[in-house]
This record gives sequence, C-alpha cells and structure tokens, in this order.
Amino acid sequence: MRVIIVSGLSGSGKSVALRMLEDLGWYCIDNIPAGLLNDFISHTVRTSQETYSKTAIGLDARNRPAELAAIPGIVRDLRKSGISCDVIYIHADEYVLLRRYGETRRRHPLTRDGVDLREAIAEERHLLEPLSYAADLNLDTSRTSVHELRELIRSRVEQRDDGEISIMFESFGFKHGIPGDVDFVFDARTLPNPYWEPDLQPFSGLDEPVIRYLDAQANVQSYLADIISFMEKRIPEYQRNNRSYLTVALGCTGGRHRSVYLAEKLSAHFRAHHPRVISRHTSLAESKGLA
Repeated sequence: MRVIIVSGLSGSGKSVALRMLEDLGWYCIDNIPAGLLNDFISHTVRTSQETYSKTAIGLDARNRPAELAAIPGIVRDLRKSGISCDVIYIHADEYVLLRRYGETRRRHPLTRDGVDLREAIAEERHLLEPLSYAADLNLDTSRTSVHELRELIRSRVEQRDDGEISIMFESFGFKHGIPGDVDFVFDARTLPNPYWEPDLQPFSGLDEPVIRYLDAQANVQSYLADIISFMEKRIPEYQRNNRSYLTVALGCTGGRHRSVYLAEKLSAHFRAHHPRVISRHTSLAESKGLA
C-alpha cells in the first residue's frame, strides 16, 4: 500500500501533479479536510482493497492550522504501521505566482476583503510550513513547465518503489538563480569554460565536442572525482535515514556547458548502482550568454 500526500502553494502545480498521478492509475482525492485524513485512510487504504493500493491525497491551506500541524505525526504513524507514505510539497517564487494569477485571472483561495494576492500568498506559505518542513520531496516550479512537472512526477515519484532512493542531478546557471529545491549545490564556475572556445560556443554539455573538451581537462576530471567520492558517502547516509529523494545541483555561469556535462557524467556513474537516477537541465533553454 502506498500513499502520497501532495500539498503546496496555490498556482504552483499541485493540481497538475494530482492529475498526472490519476492518469497513471492512482486513486486521487483533492482538498480533503485535514482533520478527516485519518478517517479517510481507515476507510480506503487500510481496507487493503486494490482500488486504494496507490492513493494520492491533495491538501491545501484551507484547513485549521492545528490540523495541518498534525499531518507530520499522521505520516509517521502511517509509516510505523507499514504503509509507505511520501509527502510532496510544490512551490514557486512569489513573483512567478503573481504572474500566473495575473495571466489566469483566477482568485487565490485565501484572498478576501482586506487581504490582497501578495498577502494571501504569504499567509498560505506560513500555514503550509508544517507540510513544507515534513516533505520528502520539495519541487520548485518557478522555471518548470506543466510538461516538465508531469514528467518529474512520473519519473521521480510514481516510478519509485518503496525502499528505493530517487536521485536527480540537476544542472543550472547561477545567472538564473540557484534552484530552491536541492539538497547539495556544487559550483563549477572555476573549471575551464567551453564558452570561450569559439568552436564550442554553439554546443552544450550534451554535445560530443564539448564532452571531448571537458574529458581532456585534468581539473575537470579531478573535480568530478571529488563529487563522486563525496556523494558515495552521502547517499548511504540518506538511505539509512529513510530518505526517499536526493537532489544534487551542479551550477556554472549560464547552465549550458560545464554543469550539464557534470550532471550527465554523475547520472551515468550512479545509475550503475541505483535504479532511480535521472538528470535535468533547468537552464539549458534559457542559456544564451556565458556558460
């Protein structure tokens, strides 16, 4: 039996995640009152009926604070009883949420007389802090498309078996900002930059000319070996602490060459030892300047 609790800020993609799980065959219910969570699970998941063997539950801020604060304890009790339970928290930067609401003209669930959109977002973020802190996986969708979010839910959440750790190596560009949902960040900006090689500028870290160039750089290979050594010690620690997700970010200036190369090399190395390893390149499409 497996339960996923999906929560997060309105406008960040919670409904998209739930619809994706539903498309993948999960029994999904959204906006359940948090105070009824235990009763709902008793009448569905704990009955051992096949219909509820994979159940996803959406929770939002329209609950009493005390009921939201009780969710981490309920999750611990579920796990102690033998039910696998993941908490997925989806969020985005304030300016992104303001833009999305401006484009859709939807009403934020916490807006009311005397409370504008910006204040409602801040209030919602505060109310959902217990779920954010308890989350097994935080997903920052500030620069994530609907398609990308659906793929992340499929590859990282739905396909992960109980007891497995899902590892993602994510490249990014510092000029676009550090991702807000990572466990470790490594800075590759001191490594040789293919951008300054005129023949390599049009390519990315996914292309063979850049790969050959970075393969030949001794300090790049030393840096890569250092990260591998570090992560080979950390991953077992995460597993011993029953952590289900690990996200490692590799950054260079623009997120086009060095960080992409490192993310792919690390993914290939660790995929040989762990079944759920993916790479993601958050800034690749945005990178038009220094890489």
